[in-house]
Amino acid sequence: MPGGFSASADARPCPCGAGVYRHCCAPLHRGLKRAETAEQLMRSRYSAFARAEVGYLLSTHPEPDRDDKIRRAELVRSCRQTRWLGLTIREVCGGGSDDLEGTVVFEARYRGGALKETSLFQRRNGSLSGDWLYIRAVALEA
Repeated sequence: MPGGFSASADARPCPCGAGVYRHCCAPLHRGLKRAETAEQLMRSRYSAFARAEVGYLLSTHPEPDRDDKIRRAELVRSCRQTRWLGLTIREVCGGGSDDLEGTVVFEARYRGGALKETSLFQRRNGSLSGDWLYIRAVALEA
């Protein structure tokens, strides 16, 4: 079905602020492309929260000790309750195409406040050919 609602939504600015959604984070969300850097994964995860791309959020943040059904329900609830307004990347350390690890300091604004976090990213299986994954918040700022 050409055109339609999905096509017009894909032509809008990407929630991460780095371009048009269809060329920016959509290919990552759809599994057509993988994040080349930790920052690109950070941006795509922010966009996934803003667009309720729960499957992508689960796949890019492994938590083997937690039940996926519970995680999915929590993410769906969070995406429905939060209105994301914008992302600012404050600092990037490592996380390039030749790195195994990196951190991204960001501020994600939402209706009612802002999340300021330093996030740790690592390559799957500690290999340069592994996908970038969000590991955890290293620091949170009020």
